[in-house]
Amino acid sequence: MSKILIVDDDPFFNKTLSNYLRRFDYSIETSSSSEEALEVLKTETFDLVITDYRLPKMNGLELIEKIKTHWNTPVILITNYSDIRTAVKSIKLGAFEFVSKPVIPEEFKLVIENALNSPLIDSTNDRSSSVKKSLSERASSTSVVKGSSEKAQELWSYAKQVAPTQMSVMITGESGTGKEYVAKFIHNHSKRKDQIFVAIDCGALPESIASSELFGHVKGAFTGADRDKKGQFEFANGGTLFLDEIGNLSYESQVKLLRVLQERKIRPVGGNKEIEIDVRIITATNENLTTAISENKFRNDLYHRLNEFSLNIPSLKERLEDFEEFIHFFITEACDELEKDTVDIDPQLVEDLKTYDWPGNLRELRNLLKRAALLCQEGPILHKHLPQSIFEKKETSVDPALHSNDLKEVKEHHEREMILKCLKKNKYNKSKTAKELNIDRTTLYNKIKSLGLDV
Repeated sequence: MSKILIVDDDPFFNKTLSNYLRRFDYSIETSSSSEEALEVLKTETFDLVITDYRLPKMNGLELIEKIKTHWNTPVILITNYSDIRTAVKSIKLGAFEFVSKPVIPEEFKLVIENALNSPLIDSTNDRSSSVKKSLSERASSTSVVKGSSEKAQELWSYAKQVAPTQMSVMITGESGTGKEYVAKFIHNHSKRKDQIFVAIDCGALPESIASSELFGHVKGAFTGADRDKKGQFEFANGGTLFLDEIGNLSYESQVKLLRVLQERKIRPVGGNKEIEIDVRIITATNENLTTAISENKFRNDLYHRLNEFSLNIPSLKERLEDFEEFIHFFITEACDELEKDTVDIDPQLVEDLKTYDWPGNLRELRNLLKRAALLCQEGPILHKHLPQSIFEKKETSVDPALHSNDLKEVKEHHEREMILKCLKKNKYNKSKTAKELNIDRTTLYNKIKSLGLDV
């Protein structure tokens, strides 16, 4: 059994990573500082040390230097910042590998296995020269919280298996569950990873310009077409095209899309010349397309063309096993973006957050934790750093508008309830919700923002 020492001053990260690695029969010990780690190393032998860069008093680079001076133990450095100078220096000091936060468990596990199974490399100059290339590759990839539960492992395992193929993939799940992240993961693990990834929100495509946006147009094709324009298919040629909210594509556009998929050619609006294209299609939807097919709103033949392989992303409420990992990921990400030290979170708050409905799923959780990280000036994130409405909902079902004499407050409350009810009915499909409420999509987005709805 390999013995690993994790050095990080964030107890939440220590706990999450330790629990994950123990599943693979690793013996884990943790230290919260470099000084504490050095004391442990004096009395115990470890097969690997994993250390954060940002540590109190003595940072990760200084710890690596100390370890390499007294012990022949491989070290992996973790940091929030993808700084080339730090990466190169860590390798020159003898680090086995440099990993950026947020850590992706499945990929990190492979790095750990390589560190444990590979002999220590003395030619650090050759390794450090390749770090810049490695970092540029990481920068082009998408960091995403995966989760470690059985459902999460199944989802990402399927995504990784289908990625190298040319199959069209349909991703289903509620709004905010991370469908585009999964699409980017598939692209980044495909044979097209060095080519472009283009994402289109079909729900935001007005029917009048959908064909032009997708397939392009020639000068003079219609009023206002004062020059030739490339469509998104042509931009994505050789790469991957992600069509989000595919169920909102007009019937006319569905017919044209089907023809493109069958013939692998596009014809710009107003043009008479066909352009051959090589594009992999990934689609996403938060609605039941089989119902849309039965209502003659979506073509059955197109559905089967797009759905060669399907992936369903569970809602946040269905993934509470991963909840703490999600929280840590988003807090770390937020603090990194806000350029502040990583903060902890009150354990009781974590338990209370698990009882919330999370209609906006991971997107809502991410937004709330970023807000909390900004407001939290010292100590852990507490209840006061989050909107109290998410706690009030579970405490009382009394309509607060019934007890208010403020006309504006009553109006906003009922408007909020109406929008939430309609969103839930339409499975958080904003295009359908806007149509049902008889407002345009932009107005709906503005209201969602002004009313503080994280969906």
